[in-house]
Amino acid sequence: MSLKVGMTKSEIEKEIAGKGTFVQIDHLTRFLKEPLTMEMKKFTYQKLADVYEKTSMFKEAGKMYDNMAGLSVTFVEKIKHHMKAVETYVKDGDAAGAEESMRRAMAEANTVQKEEIYQQTLKVYRSQAELFETTGKRANALQIYEKLSGMRIGESERTRVREKLRVLYEQLGRRKELQEISRKPITSSRPDQNDFQQRQRAQPKKSGVIEYDDDLGIHRF
Repeated sequence: MSLKVGMTKSEIEKEIAGKGTFVQIDHLTRFLKEPLTMEMKKFTYQKLADVYEKTSMFKEAGKMYDNMAGLSVTFVEKIKHHMKAVETYVKDGDAAGAEESMRRAMAEANTVQKEEIYQQTLKVYRSQAELFETTGKRANALQIYEKLSGMRIGESERTRVREKLRVLYEQLGRRKELQEISRKPITSSRPDQNDFQQRQRAQPKKSGVIEYDDDLGIHRF
């Protein structure tokens, strides 16, 4: 028996229970092609996210949470699902995916909520980077620490992150990056906005110009 329109949530859970991971994914994915209500689509995305997380397919889980956000009505619910996507993308070591979901969450937020989102994302980055280190996933840890180094963090933490990067570059044989970080002075990730804007006006926009994203607190190249 496959999943059919009109089934209740409990009937769907009963139908996929005990089946293999990929069978569950197949059933749920096929079910999404049916003319479902918005609520049933969100439920199905949630079940898919659960399956993906249990099998450490975190990037796919992140996509499901972003899809749930797209179907949500309230700003609070949208933010909640996008931030869950941030967590799962970071678990996959996908800093770019996490940043995009954070940006989507911020697009739904007011000024106070934006800062909360930013701080929550920093917390996720910190904890996951440490977990990657303890489990020997150095390349993943490196990607997260590189992202942290360009964000709005205190100078003591910046110094610690730079040391983490130096060690990881050395362990992974990244000689060029190791030399660069050894030469580069420690500076705040948040430049003086007046000085930055004056320098930007003094030169035409072109590819490769460094831009500062005030909402995200990061540099863009």
